[in-house]
Amino acid sequence: MANTSTPDSSRRSERSRRAIFDAALALVGEVGYDKLTIEGIASRAGVGKQTIYRWWPSKAAVLLDAFTATVDDYDAKGLPDTGDLAADLKFVLRATADEFNDPAFQAPYRALAAAGANDEELSRTFVARLSEPGTRLYVDRLRAAQETGEVAADVDVRIAAEMLLSPFSQRWLMRTGELTYDFVDTLVDQVLRGLRPRD
Repeated sequence: MANTSTPDSSRRSERSRRAIFDAALALVGEVGYDKLTIEGIASRAGVGKQTIYRWWPSKAAVLLDAFTATVDDYDAKGLPDTGDLAADLKFVLRATADEFNDPAFQAPYRALAAAGANDEELSRTFVARLSEPGTRLYVDRLRAAQETGEVAADVDVRIAAEMLLSPFSQRWLMRTGELTYDFVDTLVDQVLRGLRPRD
């Protein structure tokens, strides 16, 4: 007897969405952001162009959703808190360096960063969905360290988080140097030297 059940459109949509994400991430690595097109993404994903336009207004929006769907986040558990702030920050920043050095991560992130430089709305969305949640995790960890006396009470923990993350991002975006474990460890040590309580 033939199966006459109605196809599950939500499963079909999710398969198409996943195929579109995979295609966008692969193509931006192969051809770069400037040559990335909705048509190219649709062809690689095996979907119609209108399917993409039904869900996203631009290639930047597709790439942003595709990229954020793949990025590991610590939102559920936050940064590690072993009681040793330096060790915890080095552990997370070393893992972040590994991620930023991965070509599969680099291509879409650099593309979005470059596109955002000329597109204020994209930049704000990029910050809201990617940069800011990560920064808040560092703020929370530094605030916890402040409460236990590892960080001075008068330190602005938001600025302290940016003191850690901005040199990291600058080095990577501008290619002023390699993202190595030695760099990460030195960065953490020097920033924390300025955050410790004074005797």
